[in-house]
This record gives sequence, C-alpha cells and structure tokens, in this order.
Amino acid sequence: MASRIRLSGIVEESIVDGPGLRFVVFVQGCPHHCPGCHNPQTHSFTDGYLDEIDHIFAQYQENPLLSGITFSGGEPFCQPEPLAELGRRVHDAGGHVITYTGYVYEDLLQMAENTPAIRDLLAVTDQLIDGPYIEALRDLTLPFRGSSNQRIITLTKPKE
Repeated sequence: MASRIRLSGIVEESIVDGPGLRFVVFVQGCPHHCPGCHNPQTHSFTDGYLDEIDHIFAQYQENPLLSGITFSGGEPFCQPEPLAELGRRVHDAGGHVITYTGYVYEDLLQMAENTPAIRDLLAVTDQLIDGPYIEALRDLTLPFRGSSNQRIITLTKPKE
C-alpha cells in the first residue's frame, strides 16, 4: 500500500470542486497536457511535494463541516493506490468522494483490468468527472466542469 502522494497542493475549503464544502487534493503529474488547462503547474511528475496519507486525512478530519473530499490535479489516476486508501478513510468517516480525470470512464474501466488500483479508486469514487478539458467546448455555466464534453458520472448509490 502506498502511504504517500505527490501533491501540487491542498485547498482545505472549496465550494467550486463539487457539492457542499469540500477538501480538495490537487495531485502532481498529468499526462494529458490539455490546451488551456486550469492547473498547468500540476503537469510535471517531479514537481510538487510528497505528503503522507495519514497527514492529509488528519487535516481533512479537522473540519466537521466538510461534505467530502475531491481529488483533482494533475491526473488522480496516475496515483490511484494512495488516493483509493485516502478515499476509503473519508468514506469510513462519512464523507463523499469526487474524482476528476482527463480520461473517460470507459477507458478507465479498460485500464483497471491491468491496474487493480484504478479499480480501487473507482470503487471509492462517488462521482467521477471525466474527460479532457477541451478549450473549444469551454462552458462556464456548467457546474463543476470546464468544458461541455466532461461528464458527471455517479458511481455509488446515494446514502439513505
């Protein structure tokens, strides 16, 4: 089990990265390099810093008003193992998990056949926001997305 994540940064309270008040983990490293990317500083796989899952989860737990955690980037599916573990901990604490990705869901399912950690991250993701950012399809009216090709896919049943 990977206990560390390479990060670009953390935003402890966000209302723009999913519903409710969210703790946002921006991972470092992205293979997509979408033109017009909102977070180009996250593209390098060697920049940023390493942080422990235990430390990140402790930070998350400090705020009882949080609805959940959002994994953004960078590309979260380049570090699926530690994020899946962090997502499990957030679920155990009653939180909701959103994962942004430049991949499309169908490709992630194929990738998961060879990389079980991708399946694990999908399993703890309540909502997946998929697809590359496409500048020509930019739409600022869409909630939680930058371009109209991106989808919000609910992967888990809502809690009763």
